Amino acid sequence: MTDDDFEEPVERPFEGLSPDLVVAAVEQATGGYSDGRVLALGSYENRVFQVGIEDGEPVVVKFYRPGRWTDESILEEHAFALELAAAEIPVVAPLVFGDKTLLTVESEAGATPDPDLTETNILPQPFASPPQHFRYAVYPRRGGQWPELGSSDDRKWMGRFLGRIHAVGAAGRFQHRPRLGIDWLGYDAVNYLLDAELMPDYVARSYEELTDEMLAIIEQRFEWGGMFRYLRIHGDCHRNNVLWTPEGPHFVDLDDCMTGPAIQDIWMLLAGNREEMRAQLADMVEGYQQFNRFDEQELVLIEPLRALRMIHYAAWLARRWHDPAFPRAFPWFGEPRYWEEHLQALAEQRDALEQPAITI
Repeated sequence: MTDDDFEEPVERPFEGLSPDLVVAAVEQATGGYSDGRVLALGSYENRVFQVGIEDGEPVVVKFYRPGRWTDESILEEHAFALELAAAEIPVVAPLVFGDKTLLTVESEAGATPDPDLTETNILPQPFASPPQHFRYAVYPRRGGQWPELGSSDDRKWMGRFLGRIHAVGAAGRFQHRPRLGIDWLGYDAVNYLLDAELMPDYVARSYEELTDEMLAIIEQRFEWGGMFRYLRIHGDCHRNNVLWTPEGPHFVDLDDCMTGPAIQDIWMLLAGNREEMRAQLADMVEGYQQFNRFDEQELVLIEPLRALRMIHYAAWLARRWHDPAFPRAFPWFGEPRYWEEHLQALAEQRDALEQPAITI
């Protein structure tokens, strides 16, 4: 991916997304009637709601950010989720209506969001809007909680499911999803931030020098590892995208699924100091290897991938600043103190890049 793959900023991308339209979209898809209960769920990239159904279980509806993905890339996301579900892997896949998972609905001119929902920072403030075309998908509601992964057994359990996901992922290829790369996660993100002139000059100079050093080290680490195996992966497998129940984990939100190395779906589940992460990693890999081969040379990528995520996250906030939900949710972004702290965190991560890779 390059800068050309990122959409032009859309002012107020969800401006016509009113509660009435959310309900209408669900009723259009399911052919049933909603009880009118709409609960905004935590999501900023897209807009996600739980919608009550008369005489039935609530469903979850996701409205895709306009312009971010092509229809083909969204359909590949859906197909991958359905493929995993067919293999009895606990992934929350979209519901199929007829032969469709990706649906569309259009707002009416002058539609305004409900003020009660705007207070959640999910919908923009009320104002009249022109007609707008939305793409969406409907999912079954699944309960669960954020996984602590505090025991060896839980970590092995997680590893087994990741091994199964990657076994399915290795059996096919994406044609329209992104491929994990230093260019779009690193260089493009840095260039965007510097061109946007969001940070103070005294920070920008140090930021440019520091990220140049970091990206050079990251390139070396990718080269030192040799030929990594790239396959279809979840792509954003942090703990908020895993729901834990007594029956074990199930995975949600494949919105960022991509082609990449297996370690990308593992490192974000690690927490604590170096020795704690080593123990957690050993447990997950032990479970993983019951269903799939794990290439230990990928361990050299853990800190480079962490660094790329830190760099890319700041650029993601900057790219989304035109969306009214972002200034309300992240009011500290763009202040001098934010950039100073971001620079300090990157400096610490640069030191982490120089350390030997974690081994198991």
